[in-house]
Amino acid sequence: MCPRLPCFTPTTLALALVALAHGAAHGQDNAPVLPAVQVTAKGYAASDLDTAASTLSLSRDALRRRGAQNLGEALRGEPSVAVAQDSAQGQNPVIRGLSRESIVLLVDGMRLNAGQPAGALASFMSLGLADGVEVVKGGASVLYGTGALGGVVQVRLPQAQFQAGTHGRTSLSVDTASQAVRGSATVNTSHGDHALMLGGSVARVEDDRSPRGKVARTSYDSDAFIGQYRFRLDGQRQLRVSAQRQQDDDVWYPGSTRPATAAPAPTVTVHSPKQTRHLYELGYQQQGVGGQPLNVDVRLYQQRMDRQINGFHNTLQRDVNTNQAAFTTHGLDARADWQVHPQHLLSAGVNAWEMKGQPDRRVFNPVAGTWTVNNPFENATIRAVGVYAQDDVRLGATQVLLGLRHDTLDSDADSIGNGSISTGLDKRYHATSGNIGLIHEVSPLWRPYANHARAFRAPGMRERFESGPRADGYTYVANPEVKPETSDQFELGLKGGVPGFDYRVAVWHQRIEDYLTGEIINASTKRNANLGEVTLRGVDAQARWQIHPRHVLRVAYSQVRGTNKDLNEPLFQMPADELSLGWQGPLTAGLQADVNWRLVARQDRVATQFSKGTENATGGFGTLDLGLDWQMTRTQRLRAVIKNLADKAYHEHLTEGLSGTEILAPGRSLQVSWTTQF
Repeated sequence: MCPRLPCFTPTTLALALVALAHGAAHGQDNAPVLPAVQVTAKGYAASDLDTAASTLSLSRDALRRRGAQNLGEALRGEPSVAVAQDSAQGQNPVIRGLSRESIVLLVDGMRLNAGQPAGALASFMSLGLADGVEVVKGGASVLYGTGALGGVVQVRLPQAQFQAGTHGRTSLSVDTASQAVRGSATVNTSHGDHALMLGGSVARVEDDRSPRGKVARTSYDSDAFIGQYRFRLDGQRQLRVSAQRQQDDDVWYPGSTRPATAAPAPTVTVHSPKQTRHLYELGYQQQGVGGQPLNVDVRLYQQRMDRQINGFHNTLQRDVNTNQAAFTTHGLDARADWQVHPQHLLSAGVNAWEMKGQPDRRVFNPVAGTWTVNNPFENATIRAVGVYAQDDVRLGATQVLLGLRHDTLDSDADSIGNGSISTGLDKRYHATSGNIGLIHEVSPLWRPYANHARAFRAPGMRERFESGPRADGYTYVANPEVKPETSDQFELGLKGGVPGFDYRVAVWHQRIEDYLTGEIINASTKRNANLGEVTLRGVDAQARWQIHPRHVLRVAYSQVRGTNKDLNEPLFQMPADELSLGWQGPLTAGLQADVNWRLVARQDRVATQFSKGTENATGGFGTLDLGLDWQMTRTQRLRAVIKNLADKAYHEHLTEGLSGTEILAPGRSLQVSWTTQF
């Protein structure tokens, strides 16, 4: 049991880091260097230690070790990152207490847009093929526009490389938790000025098994394909064409189960027989040369999400509503980086996109035995255009980052409410975002930083136009008059790194005006509405210490507190405090072991008034994972990991579902994976 975790203050964390850093700095004469962390939080690759923001990065090898099914699972346990879950497939990342529309999801820099009535868009990012994942925590609207209040999650997929010959990698994994079989392969071939990359992955997942038995309706199938062709015009310029496709079949969302709204009225569960994502990109890249190089990147892309979202009546044993929804985005991104001086980089860019949504919803009357059309909206469109400029300059030992952006966003629909309302739906929003960040290198081990970011989120199609069931089991009522959210975030932090030791700690405070949420009307209905003001604050910290050549200790801690100022109570659905501890090191030549211990505190800070008693406290828990890595040959690796060693029965606080019926996490299981390169 983990009823409570220590409530660390910034002072406590600072003292702990001083002790660790002192020990690290006096024992590193022969220690190998830990891998440096490179991030693209500024829009281009830069050292995390020179970035005045809180970020995290997972390499391809880190993803391999975690053996995650989807993005949410891969990020679980990272500081200030939690997971909201309504199914095995539907696991949404939550950054500093904000999720879904408050986080921008990117695949190779391209925005993933669509409505999210159930499940997780993050599960459509082809994680089984990914080269890495990056997260920017906190407001990031300067580079990414609307929606980046909580932060940004980017999945980096393999790119076509100009490497002579043919190269590739394959992987295969099985696990006992869900009897899942997963496989993936990528291949790169290049000749002269031509390079081609192709990849594919498959997953066949059965129902999870928890310590209390099988978790019904958690199985699904998933297939993904990626491809890219690059043509080298000369030493500095390239053209690229990219394609991505993913299809998930027979996905159920048990967390959505709620009483039905028509007689007979036991329960209805949302499920999706089929959902697909297609993306096509045409891009141009130019690498600058000389003393003041100018780098340019331009892309056109189209992304389409098709989802069947149906409501299954558990007594009638049939669908009582069907919804075929299509969301198509056409986008243009253009960016230029100018190295004015070795210590001064100017950036500017424009992002423009248009998303169209068209649902086809049918409702079954079980008494009359007939179907009727009940479309929530017709021909909805969101158009967004944003321009930004960013100045990144080093002044002695201080790195300064300044950014400014202006966005114009138009939102409209022909009608809503099955054609009942067709006027007053056209809205135009203007927003100016900005950020300022400073990080000062006192020494390699001591780099204090501060930043302030202003971000915004315009209402999405669901909030303005769509009345219908959502992942939490409620039927939502559209509200065309909801206002955009705006936020101001202040962050103070400390970073540092020497050979064999690095750390990051951040303390932050965010104030959001006109917070968008679903306000409970009755037991089955919510209405999209704005709260006047909410605040979020917290602390996150992590450190890696190479205590002996090839032996590494890891620690991570996060704490988030949200307050609904309108009701003077905790904000609805805030993640619990969390502490993670880990060790990795060799046992024998070619054989490594790792231990990961995750401790999650009891969460009893719940929104009693706002949720009308539906948000309950969740008990604390701890899980222990043990892994073995065997380097079979120079190109082949075998990994075995026992997850949830103690077979703990638990669920995360952010798991959707009626109290007492939330889906449980998988129990003790064995996962075996094999990877090879050629």
